[in-house]
Amino acid sequence: MAAAAKSNSDNLTLDKVREALIRQEDTIVFRLIQRANFPVNSPTYDEKFASFSGSLLQFVVKETEALQSKVGRYENPEEQPFSPENLPPSLVPPQANPPVLHPAAASININEKIWDFYFNQLLSLFAVPGDDGNYASTASSDLDCLQAISRRIHYGYYVAEVKFKDAPQDYEPAIRAQDREGLMKLLTFEAVEEMVKKRVEKKAAVFGQDVCLVDNGNGKYKVDPSVVSRLYGEWIMPLTKLVQVEYLLRRLD
Repeated sequence: MAAAAKSNSDNLTLDKVREALIRQEDTIVFRLIQRANFPVNSPTYDEKFASFSGSLLQFVVKETEALQSKVGRYENPEEQPFSPENLPPSLVPPQANPPVLHPAAASININEKIWDFYFNQLLSLFAVPGDDGNYASTASSDLDCLQAISRRIHYGYYVAEVKFKDAPQDYEPAIRAQDREGLMKLLTFEAVEEMVKKRVEKKAAVFGQDVCLVDNGNGKYKVDPSVVSRLYGEWIMPLTKLVQVEYLLRRLD
C-alpha cells in the first residue's frame, strides 16, 4: 500500500496541475457566460420570497449539494460544499486510489469567502440589472459558477503539495516557523499571474463574443473580458494562495 501511495504521489507533477488549472479556466468562463444570460433577478436571494426557510438560492444550494454528496462529489478533496452542515454520506464506493494530499486538506474550506465576493462584488460586474422571472435557473447557474470557482481555488491543495514535494528545503523552514508571510512570498510569481490574467481575458473574448455571419466589429461580449481578468487577479489567485498557505502550515503535522 505504501508503494502504491508513493507511485500515485509521483504522478502528481507541476505540469499536470497546471494543465488541470488551465482546463478549469474554460469551465469558469463558460459558466459566467451562462449566468450572464439572466439579469440579477434579486428575488432569487430574498429570504421571504418562498415558503421554505431561507432564500431560493440557499434552498437550491442545500438540496443540490445533498444529492451530490450522496453520489460522492465531496469525496474529492478539491470539491468543497457551501452548505457542509448535515450533508448525507456518499452512497458510492470510494475510489481505490491512494491519497496524494496530506490529511490537512480536509480541514480547509474557504467557501464563505468565495460566497461573499461572488455576491457582494463580482455578480454585479457581469449580470445586468433587472428581473426576468427565471429564478430557479438563476439559482442553479449561480451554484454552477460558485462550484467552478471553488474547485479552482481549492485545487491549491495540489499546487502546494507538488511545490512542497519538489523543493521541501525551501518550504520547511517557513512551515516550522508558521511564517504565513514567508510562505506567501515563496508562492507568489507575479509574471505567471499576469500571464494567467491575460490568458483568461483572451478566452473570455473568444468564447463570449457574439457570432454573426458578417463581422461588423462591434466588440460586444457576453461577459466583459476584463471582468474575468479581474476575477482571477483580485479573487481567484489570491484565495488560491491562501489555500496553499493554510495547507502548507499543516503539511508537517
